[in-house]
Amino acid sequence: MKRKLSWILIIVSGMIVSGCSSSSNDRNNDSAPLSAMSEAQDAPIKAMDDDMFFQDYGKNSFVNTEDDRVSTFAVDVDTGAYTIARAYIEDGALPPHEAVRTEEFINYFDLDYEPPTDDTFSIQVDAGPSPFAKDNHQLVRIGIKGKEIDSEERKPANLTFVIDVSGSMDRDNRIDLVKESLELLVEQLKEDDKIGIVVYGSTAHKVLDPTLVNKRGVILDAIKEIKIENATNVEEGLLLGYQMANETFEENKINRVILCSDGVANVGETGVEGILAQIERYSEQNIYLSTFGYGMGNYNDVLMEQLADKGNGAYAYIEDRKEAKRVFQEKLTGTLLTIAKDAKIQVEFDPEKVDSYRLIGYENRAISDQDFRNNRVDGGEVGAGHSVTALYQVRLTNKAAGDFGEITIRYKNDDTAEIRELTQEIHLTDELSKNTKFLFAVAKFAEALRDEEGVSVADLKKVRQLAKQNAQTKEQKAFIDLVERAIELSN
Repeated sequence: MKRKLSWILIIVSGMIVSGCSSSSNDRNNDSAPLSAMSEAQDAPIKAMDDDMFFQDYGKNSFVNTEDDRVSTFAVDVDTGAYTIARAYIEDGALPPHEAVRTEEFINYFDLDYEPPTDDTFSIQVDAGPSPFAKDNHQLVRIGIKGKEIDSEERKPANLTFVIDVSGSMDRDNRIDLVKESLELLVEQLKEDDKIGIVVYGSTAHKVLDPTLVNKRGVILDAIKEIKIENATNVEEGLLLGYQMANETFEENKINRVILCSDGVANVGETGVEGILAQIERYSEQNIYLSTFGYGMGNYNDVLMEQLADKGNGAYAYIEDRKEAKRVFQEKLTGTLLTIAKDAKIQVEFDPEKVDSYRLIGYENRAISDQDFRNNRVDGGEVGAGHSVTALYQVRLTNKAAGDFGEITIRYKNDDTAEIRELTQEIHLTDELSKNTKFLFAVAKFAEALRDEEGVSVADLKKVRQLAKQNAQTKEQKAFIDLVERAIELSN
């Protein structure tokens, strides 16, 4: 019998070796292979103050349509870079420019796109004159919305918690925030869901055999009783978690492992390449991995993002209870239930009407145009109700009018394994929506923060003005406060 989808969901707080920096020649071999983690990584990984590891993926530039009229990238629903930057700013410091991935700032904000009525996705396009730009400069917003599934209608879930109890998890009460997050998650689960718990320090061991959620008290007691130990054997914890997930696997159910860790790998397989290789093998067997990060001070954003990428999952960063509630209560169904795999987007511009274009963000999600329909090339995974947004800056020719491009999304239906494609034209309008203008402010904020020459106060003030003019929701207005704080710090 063919197995259905099995997910591994990891909550991690930065898998690094305590006390290293990327410039050290005598560190343990834990983080030595970091530079080989992704073929897309050309620049070295930087360890910031107190061992904060980030990766600079560069910045997309304008492409002439005469040279290449087609743009292709993998869908990305990650949001970790935005919440990390927010944590830096709220703590009184601007984030390192390497920490900023613009698409994760954009995708943090849910624009309440209209969901599809009879398909997996809906495509919504907005194109018009770009704010701050000259004549013939346009902004294109591509919005993808996944079908919504009511929490009562989702499939039952078999979840395995794998929790890092090494000493570093005691720092800044990380383990307490992890426990709070898991408690929020458990409270939202259904009676026929099932949970097992594994912890790992120097070795891994079971704390709770798979237990139905109708015994919520037993599960919550097991979480509360988790204690800090010593060394960190990430490899053993992951393998035991996968083993439990496989043993409890049931057809037509969601099968996941939830790993909570700061990832200080100093026992067992400590090399990043080895860990990622194992995860990739499991993802090929339809066991997926998403990452949720905790902790500042010794945190590896690079590994967090790469784990999710290799494991066919999503990456978010949890800095406080409010964010934990957002991820594990308000968006729980999307966190648990995948509706599409290997999702890719391809945009083809009409060279008669478009002189050049630039995709904002998605630098480490780029795919060769010829690999758009290559099923062996990985795309992104999308959960129920998830939305994905991409922004393009476009320079039009004098002949531009009406439609000037075409968008295609290609994905594999998670239930049927059927490969589908949806297509929609890009049509020029006279005025962009408030939502599109707001997201452009978010994108410009991200690009201001990632400027290697330093953050421009003038640019931030333009961002603040555009955001104020277009912010509509409470979450969008909170962004304005963040920009205000960044201006203060820049001054």
